[in-house]
Amino acid sequence: MRRSAGEENAVARQLAAVRPALVEPFGRALPGARAAVLSRLWRALAFEPLPWIAGRERTGDGLTVRLADGRAVRGPDPDPFAVDGAVTQVGLAGAGYDDPASLVDALGVPHGGTFAAELAGSVASLALSRADRAPSPGVSAPVWAWEQRVVDGHPYHPGCRHRPGFSVAEELAYAPEHRPVVRLRLAPVDREDCLVSGEWPAEWRDGARLLLPVHPWQARHVLRRFHDADGFAAHPLMALRTLAVPGGPQVKTALSTRLTSSVRDISVGSVASSSAVSAFAGSLTPRLEGLLHVTRTLGAACDGTADLAAVVRESPEAYTGAGERVLPVAALEASGPVASPSWLGEFAVLALRAGLRMLELGVALEAHGQNLLVVLSPDGRPVRLVYRDLADIRVSPARLARHGLRLPEGVPARIVTDDVTALRRKLFGSLVAGALGAAAGSAPVLAGLVRRAAAELPSTPDREALLRDPLPVKALTLMRLSPDRPGDLWTYLPRPSDV
Repeated sequence: MRRSAGEENAVARQLAAVRPALVEPFGRALPGARAAVLSRLWRALAFEPLPWIAGRERTGDGLTVRLADGRAVRGPDPDPFAVDGAVTQVGLAGAGYDDPASLVDALGVPHGGTFAAELAGSVASLALSRADRAPSPGVSAPVWAWEQRVVDGHPYHPGCRHRPGFSVAEELAYAPEHRPVVRLRLAPVDREDCLVSGEWPAEWRDGARLLLPVHPWQARHVLRRFHDADGFAAHPLMALRTLAVPGGPQVKTALSTRLTSSVRDISVGSVASSSAVSAFAGSLTPRLEGLLHVTRTLGAACDGTADLAAVVRESPEAYTGAGERVLPVAALEASGPVASPSWLGEFAVLALRAGLRMLELGVALEAHGQNLLVVLSPDGRPVRLVYRDLADIRVSPARLARHGLRLPEGVPARIVTDDVTALRRKLFGSLVAGALGAAAGSAPVLAGLVRRAAAELPSTPDREALLRDPLPVKALTLMRLSPDRPGDLWTYLPRPSDV
């Protein structure tokens, strides 16, 4: 019996009770969901520095992964930038596996049991997302409607749709791909008991108390209070815990559960530093000649813990003009333009020009497909970029100084580094290997995009390193199998032109 079968059957039973019309589409979506997660896992076996892999051999159109115990895993030779979920079976010791969770169980590696359970959950949740896929919202739809078209989650993480602690009813009620309207609670907290950064919105004040937006899942499962009806309606975005207020800002809420890789709370430190980091990033955008804007953090507050906190950000739509629209890079495929090679080429030039310019100034953006948005002209051309969520950028004081800039007070030490490897990893791993790689969908297409963009950009050490060196990416599976090693772990992919 497949490891994932138990999770799949549990989801089907819950669906029969809460949304019976989705039971049949869910069943039809399961084989594709298994292949999508298996493809992500096979990518990790092919490229990540997993300690129980002894070697890899490519023969013809296949790949053999030699394990330290003498066994071999065999499958197709993977393109590290493919997002088509084409790997439908992998062989191990003479047996074929179409279920990623069962494959991890059979590998018998340290911490594999927990990871296999995550993969089973990812398969079932991904099938549920695909079963409820939305129709196109139309060209003039708001940004949140395009975000909700992204059903597959992280393009390269095997746990792309893992949502522990969420029942099927809660996924349908809160997950963006199911297009719910979520009513956020408002938790009253005495101002003197709050840490506040920036200007907290006047509409979320009640005399001497601040009203902190709380996600209903957090209220029920973590805070175990605020079950009243006070609050307001909002639309969940790709990050699930971040929601768009109709006609207003975007609100990031604490959600103390693991989604994909990380527990999605909001640290006290990030609340304290949010205003300073936002003002600093905004001060750099005039040097970008209109290429990129950073959404401002309007206010952040917490009660001194990570479980009751919120960050209020400007909507990306603030940076659109008449007839323009903005959408996250992860939603490009759903919106249509990504199908055009000429459009992709224009977008790659714009994205690399902006990203490398910011890096030269001293800021490495985490410009993956969720944080990076593109503004489209009325005829659909990419005209400028918008970046949101500054929590995990990297800042180099030495590079700032070369441009007559200095690091302001209040920027947290954890994001400050002059290590050129760390700076390039942050930008190249997110923008090139992540956003551009997923939009391209293959190594040859990505190689062409990078070459075209590089030909139009000035020569800098960072540009030359992008063309010359292997491409850094987070070792996402290694990170999930290494619970005793906090923080990001990395590997390197061959340059796209070498794959």
